[in-house]
Parts: sequence; structure tokens; C-alpha cells
Amino acid sequence: MLLGVNIDHIATLRNARGGLEPNLIQAALLCEKAGADGITVHLREDRRHTRDNDVIELKNILKTRLNLEMALTDEMQKIALDVKPENICLVPEKRQEVTTEGGLDVASRVEFVKDFVKPLVEAGIIVSLFIDADKEQVEAAAKTGAQFIELHTGRYSEAWGTAQEEKEINHLKEGAALAKKLGLKVNAGHGLTYENVHRMREIPELIELNIGHNIIARAVFDGLEKAVKDMKDLIV
Repeated sequence: MLLGVNIDHIATLRNARGGLEPNLIQAALLCEKAGADGITVHLREDRRHTRDNDVIELKNILKTRLNLEMALTDEMQKIALDVKPENICLVPEKRQEVTTEGGLDVASRVEFVKDFVKPLVEAGIIVSLFIDADKEQVEAAAKTGAQFIELHTGRYSEAWGTAQEEKEINHLKEGAALAKKLGLKVNAGHGLTYENVHRMREIPELIELNIGHNIIARAVFDGLEKAVKDMKDLIV
């Protein structure tokens, strides 16, 4: 599997003091050096961590791929069409949330999502929809024109080590298998850790995992390069 590293929390730390350190671009390059196959950032409406200029700089300097997480808004669509990141992951977004809570509800607005995705795909951008592994959401995603889905692994991560773990990993397996059958490619992410990520190898359809918080947390003690390398070793 490929590893996409989300570096939003490097930007969170930078913004805490309002300066330039730690440098987000340097962090991205270190991740690439350590074996990351792509760099993920979420440009939120409130710009609480990653900012517009970060996205532009990353697109210009990365040797791998920029994966831009964003909400389905006119503002974000325009930014994406201007910057043209290699990948986009469309996510739900609430101002009050600490991090993304749950997957995108595609089933209730298939036509809206289809219309939103169309100009992005026509611009040559690979589009993914961040969804729960529920059958109706996977089936709806397949009707939108998006090439990928990213399965929300939060429920599995919360259930890891409990009696619910098998139920949640099986839910992901079923969602991934259905997605492939419907012609979608499959990524996954959210809440994955060094302790629970090994079970993602049981899902043969998975192409890439996008992991951020746990890698950045480990980097505080072990350094960013080692943290990325250790995670990469666990998923290949």
C-alpha cells in the first residue's frame, strides 16, 4: 500500500505562534525523503491550519503528489481548479469540529456531488470521496464520476482492541469489495495508528492510506523522518 502523510498538524503548531516555524514545506520534503508517496493537507474554511499559500507552495515543490482535502463549496472548487493538485478528497466539514467527523453523505445528494465533481475531473484532477463503508454510500459514490473513495476508518480505530473490532474491520472489507466491483478505486484513513494499522493489509482493494495525527505525534519524540519510515514499514 501507498502512504499519504497528512501534515495539517505541522501547520497547527506553526500557527500557534503566528510565525513560520515549524516550516510546512520542509516537513513535506522530509516526509517525501522518508518514503511518503504523497502529501495530504486539508484547506478548511476557517484556515485553522493549512493556508492558501501553503497549498500553492506544496503543489510547486512536491516531487510526489499533493492530495487536497476540501469541502464541497464554490470557494474550494475554484481554488482546486486554479492550483490543480494531483488529487482531491472531498470531505464533510463543520466549523465546530475538532477533526472531520464521519464520512460525506453522498447518497442524499448524488446529483449535487456529480455536478461538483465533473469540472474537477475534466481538469485532470483525480477525485476521491471520503465516505463511510456503508453500502448505500458506496453505491452512490459510484454514480458521481469520482474515480476513488476513501473509506473512513474512524469506527474501526475506535473499536480496535474491543469486542466490536471484527465487526468494523469486516464492514470496511465489505465496503472496499463493493467499491471495486462498482469500478471505484479505494483508499482509507482516519484515526489509524502504529498499533492498529496492520489490519488494513487484510483489505486487498486498498491502494493508499492517508495518516496524519499519529505520525506527527510520534515525530515529536522520534523525529519526522523516522516516524514516516516506521509507518511505511507497517503497511507495505
